[in-house]
Amino acid sequence: MEAYYYQRLSRPHQEVYHAMKAGLTALAPSFSVPRLEGRALSEILLQLRLDCPEIFYVTGFSYRFRPEASSVELVPEYLFDKGKIRTHQQAMKARIQKLIRPIQGKSDRDKEQYIHDFICQNVRYDKLKKPYSHEILGPLSQGVSVCEGIAKAVKALCDAAGVWCIIAISENNPEKGIKYRHTWNIVRLDGKYYHLDATFDNSLGKGGPIRYDYFNLDDSALFRDHEPAIFPVPACADSSRSYYRERKLAFTKEEDVTKRALQAIRKGQPLIFQWRGDYLTRDRLVRLCVLLEQAAQQKQQHARVSLNWPQAVLQAEFVAAAPETEFTSQEANEGELN
Repeated sequence: MEAYYYQRLSRPHQEVYHAMKAGLTALAPSFSVPRLEGRALSEILLQLRLDCPEIFYVTGFSYRFRPEASSVELVPEYLFDKGKIRTHQQAMKARIQKLIRPIQGKSDRDKEQYIHDFICQNVRYDKLKKPYSHEILGPLSQGVSVCEGIAKAVKALCDAAGVWCIIAISENNPEKGIKYRHTWNIVRLDGKYYHLDATFDNSLGKGGPIRYDYFNLDDSALFRDHEPAIFPVPACADSSRSYYRERKLAFTKEEDVTKRALQAIRKGQPLIFQWRGDYLTRDRLVRLCVLLEQAAQQKQQHARVSLNWPQAVLQAEFVAAAPETEFTSQEANEGELN
């Protein structure tokens, strides 16, 4: 397990982190921690829970102290009683071990994709946003979650599989219509760091092919539609491990689009690709839609195209009936999970 946020705390804050972790692991009804202001205590608890998704049973805390005291008494708010927490802990441990068993001995990159695909195939959005959906319990035992629970589940599985992984969290931005904080992951492969947002990929899939628009992105790509992380995270500078580039589905030439569209039609499959040529203007998009339609008509079909604008990823499905529009826009967000 990577205690990433712990390592970046000051010594006094590390002491609070240690005390919190010990008390919460022991399921203590209350315990003492070095005295800090409530805001600082809340921030440390948040960072502890980002480092340790296995602490899934705490929703918050209250605290009390005497004016002259050098410590405060923390009173945790637990999601369940102690017996139920222990039961859930055993179930989560067994569930995680079962899930990672098939990827023992595989490369970190393959482990990462297996974990990503598990989320995309087995987790749907919890519109009620129950408390457990913010924790690993939601995606790993109930099959429902919100972005926080998904990011924690990805980290828990990566930790168990031996893949370096942390959780990144960004603030809301009402001016952009972003109502809530968002969480995703950063993984390390061969010494380099990459963004992984299984929540956004899940929202794009919607029961169709698994999407990889947010699989191993660099900073320049991810922050096209993500807010900055509220805590410092490693720079992700390498773009060579993104899914579409690795799978040679990142096209810079029109003839490649036509060629791969014809291959997909022969196989009876959709074509999902990223445009990495010139900037994806509306004129360029229309041109790509025309190419896809022309390829489809060679086989007496039509191209139904959807687009993730920020990541310049197009999905073309080849169908018998002509679509009503040239293309539809897709918006990746946690509210549209399968």
